[in-house]
Amino acid sequence: MNFTHELLKWYAQNGRDLPWRATKDPYAIWLSEVILQQTRIAQGHSYWERFMQQWPQVNDLAAATEDEVLRAWQGLGYYSRARNLHTAAKQIAELGHFPTTYNEIIKLKGVGEYTAAAIASIAYNEAVAVVDGNVYRVLARYFGIDTPIDTTEGKKTFRAMAQAHLSTTEPAAYNQAIMDFGAIQCTPKSPDCSACPLVETCFAYQNHKIDLLPTKSKKIKQRERKFQYVYIRCNNHIAIRRRGAGDIWQGLWEFPTTDALSVPLASLHLLQSNAKHVLTHQIIYADFYLYETATRPTLSSDFIWIEESEIDKYALPRLMEIMLKHLEKYH
Repeated sequence: MNFTHELLKWYAQNGRDLPWRATKDPYAIWLSEVILQQTRIAQGHSYWERFMQQWPQVNDLAAATEDEVLRAWQGLGYYSRARNLHTAAKQIAELGHFPTTYNEIIKLKGVGEYTAAAIASIAYNEAVAVVDGNVYRVLARYFGIDTPIDTTEGKKTFRAMAQAHLSTTEPAAYNQAIMDFGAIQCTPKSPDCSACPLVETCFAYQNHKIDLLPTKSKKIKQRERKFQYVYIRCNNHIAIRRRGAGDIWQGLWEFPTTDALSVPLASLHLLQSNAKHVLTHQIIYADFYLYETATRPTLSSDFIWIEESEIDKYALPRLMEIMLKHLEKYH
């Protein structure tokens, strides 16, 4: 059985109908790839449409402010993606055109091997294979590769194998086919093997190893952190500050923490204790407080006071949005 041929045949019948597949515009394709890096298609679809409507050309995005981009990105998480997207848009605007080859595209800020391969193959028909979680899974199961995917050797092995099976005449269709096949057919859990065109020659199916492939060498360690945030309301104004570099939520706005406020905890109203918020490498437990006062407390110079009704104009991390929901419940 020809793996590549069967995959393309499956894709012709089962490929997902997505708006960024109806164009060869590298900007639209790049935008979709960045949004979908850590986001489900169902959620990312509306963000892509909103970005394309707000900034239809890459130069429009380059001319936006970082605050505008972060605000439009709010709710997607992993905000470094948005900052890199904005920086890369400026790079492209300065270049005068969207780069046209894999080797040029990968020089853009925040663009890795997978994204560069996707754009180069789909927009420009360059024969370069994509490798992502779906590709690892399909190749590992079908060919029976147990080299851990999170090792240098594993990455090298799978990259070479993906390239070896790439259709040189239809690289765009093949790359989209293997991604869709992994997302729809050969899913991480409970893959639909009964309706799989590759099942007769699939190593994992024939050897009862579907749940064992692909393999990883290590698990991500998560550290726990504790935050105590205070929503300070003073004459219809609230205090916020922008988070600096070197930690989570860089460039986003947050409310003060209790250690920034020289007021005893007893004078604060507890909105919620131990709210759990899970990030990739961290688990955060947060207490939320409300402090209503007629006199502005002394805060460090990095805090600004804004009208309470203006909070929607500032890009907030998801945890601050959760805090606002608890505030709404209280009222």
